[in-house]
Amino acid sequence: MNDALANKLSGSTSAPEAPQPQFFDLSDTKDAQQLEALLNQKPQTRVVDTYETQLLELLILNNPPLQNMPEDREKQFATHRDEHFGSSEPWQAGKWVYLSWRHALLHILDDDAYQQVRTGRNRHLITPEEQTKFYNATIGIAGLSVGNSVALAIVQSGGGKHMRLADPDTLELTNLNRIRGSIAELTEPKVYMTARQIYELDPYADLKLFTDGITEENIAEFVTDLDVMVDEIDNLGIKIRIRQECKPQRIPIVMAADNGDGGILDVERHDLDDDIEFFHGRAKGDIADRVLNQELPQPLIGRIIGEELIGYDVTDSRMQESLLEIGQSIPTWPQLGTAAWLNGVAVAATVRRIITGQSVVNNRANLSLNSWLVPDWNAADAVKARAAKTTTFAKEFNARIDAFIKKISGN
Repeated sequence: MNDALANKLSGSTSAPEAPQPQFFDLSDTKDAQQLEALLNQKPQTRVVDTYETQLLELLILNNPPLQNMPEDREKQFATHRDEHFGSSEPWQAGKWVYLSWRHALLHILDDDAYQQVRTGRNRHLITPEEQTKFYNATIGIAGLSVGNSVALAIVQSGGGKHMRLADPDTLELTNLNRIRGSIAELTEPKVYMTARQIYELDPYADLKLFTDGITEENIAEFVTDLDVMVDEIDNLGIKIRIRQECKPQRIPIVMAADNGDGGILDVERHDLDDDIEFFHGRAKGDIADRVLNQELPQPLIGRIIGEELIGYDVTDSRMQESLLEIGQSIPTWPQLGTAAWLNGVAVAATVRRIITGQSVVNNRANLSLNSWLVPDWNAADAVKARAAKTTTFAKEFNARIDAFIKKISGN
């Protein structure tokens, strides 16, 4: 008995499938037959039909005074409902969408109407013209830790119908301090997890999924014709290759790095300035070539990222302390969920501003919760004390990296 139970608990060996909503137009006989067959095969399917509620919401959005006129609202909706359905049955209107991973069948408005209702509360904060541009944009997101927060913030605010998502990793328990996932999704590709979350907000989304991450074989396919590239990859070599592909195509790049409770946002507007250097010149000298030629040991690359691309001078004090503990009390650098969400919101807002032609920083923004929340954070004495601590940290951290490189090189 114990052996039989153990065999049943050995875990699934089947490969996960890429999520894809399945649509049915029940005014079409073939679609109706296919849906009936699906429901016969899957009798436990949860059916959710809020179509008339959505239709009422659409009517009110297009006629705002009705919100506070219940009698007129009921009369106008009765007329609108009859005109909308015509001679068809209510269940034949709009679209039915089946989400296999949810075992759910949902009755929803057609694409345009669905987006109007879903983004109705954005109006004037985002103008209708901006909303249309934002929704129809093609956005690439590589790296789905912070990138997961970016993707969801973009979609939730009504943007990015066309998205390309890349990450080679699967969800692990240690990811759940900062990624919106669940224990039921452990071992799932982050790309599939994020795609499901997007489809549950916008089943009409057009997603291209790259489960191998960004590679030399697929980078051109991933980058070509993007409106904005979001770089949340850890690998410095791939970061450089992304810029080599984006710059000649004049594709702007947005990147954010965790920094304690805050983040560092970097924006490279290749769409506006042909002369912008990679990382705004923070990768000095021949660093890019040496990284791509694999001439630099990984610890030195880590130092370059920390010292040059991010900057010790803006690195959070607790992050500095944590970096000194890597390999001793912690296996790798720490990241907080608050920082991931903050960065996600900042990147999403930046992407929207770029796409809609609004002004936005073309370099760097320090997303410092400390400066906003801690009294006297920017007082002269506090700034001086942090600078002194940073100097001490830089000497110790660089010395440790130099010693490690010397050790592994045998010198």
